[in-house]
Amino acid sequence: MIIDLDKLVEDLQSATILIVSQSKSNTAIIKKLLNKNGFADIQITDDPFSVVDYFENENLDLIILDIKLQGMDGFGVINSLRESSADGGVENAVPPVLVLTDVNLQEHRRRALLEGADDYINFPFDIREFLARINNLLKIWQAHKIVKNQKVILEYKVNQRTQELQDAQKNLHESRLEVVRRLGRAAEYRDNETGLHIIRMSKIAALLGKASGLNEEQVDMILNASPMHDIGKLGIPDSILLKPGKLNDEEWTIMQTHAQIGADILGSSKSPMLKMAHTIALAHHEKWDGSGYPNGLKGEKIPIQARLSTVADVFDALTSIRPYKQAWSVEDTMNYFRSEIGKQFDPTIVALLEKELPGVLQIKEEFSEPSE
Repeated sequence: MIIDLDKLVEDLQSATILIVSQSKSNTAIIKKLLNKNGFADIQITDDPFSVVDYFENENLDLIILDIKLQGMDGFGVINSLRESSADGGVENAVPPVLVLTDVNLQEHRRRALLEGADDYINFPFDIREFLARINNLLKIWQAHKIVKNQKVILEYKVNQRTQELQDAQKNLHESRLEVVRRLGRAAEYRDNETGLHIIRMSKIAALLGKASGLNEEQVDMILNASPMHDIGKLGIPDSILLKPGKLNDEEWTIMQTHAQIGADILGSSKSPMLKMAHTIALAHHEKWDGSGYPNGLKGEKIPIQARLSTVADVFDALTSIRPYKQAWSVEDTMNYFRSEIGKQFDPTIVALLEKELPGVLQIKEEFSEPSE
């Protein structure tokens, strides 16, 4: 894009100009000339050590600098400005520096320009040329500020758009989680009045997962994937699922298919959470000693997510009221777990359940069934 410098600034005369000189006569001439040509914001200093303070605290647009200064010459002032900018002491770059001096030496001109001055004029000077150079320097500086502001605006818009995308992704994630939870509850509603069981068991599974050393992402996925552990119940006939008495061998065989049905419902999704849900649904009835179903997995061949979900599921089921049973006491439930160590349950996870029991009971209390 070509920038038309003549259109960048409507009023260059609003620029803030600092004159740095110890020659009162030269300063008076420059100030009078600038005022006469519409520049009103003129600041003056004869202290070379104060220039950096002006730079850092004033919104300068141009510095007119004499080389001949006591205490620190103009070259030292230029270096101090460059160092201050490089140190990050201020946000802006150094504004244009116009050296205006009665030192008419080629060596000084060359050195000033090499060390960072933007222009160099000697006394006496042509007024029109002087004003033209000032206007050119101010136009370039204003263009620099506009480009910088555009960069800031662009960064703001990029950040704003990034936040919008993150919010959209978060909303999408939340929507997916809501669908997942409702799918899990749809299965639970078939044999549980409120569906709070899956909330409790998923939170217990996440608590145990965290205690086992899983990272935050894995714990979060267990929390959101484990509610679908019994999704396969949707494929079990009501005559079997809701049968009040003991299932016969044929009915029990059909009931066992809910693990595979659940895995089939969840399919082979690319979503990490649904992959974990598939794993949990398929393996949550496997047993530590290999006597579980559907694949007879044994020990650590059973995915840890499924082992965690199994302990959480059984603990909550035993300690909750069902239409066909009263809630077991925590003591009786823990005795049952101890008796099944190395058989149905992973010994390490049962130990974690013992250790985290206060937190587990807090979850039970917070999400208790209305009738409990």
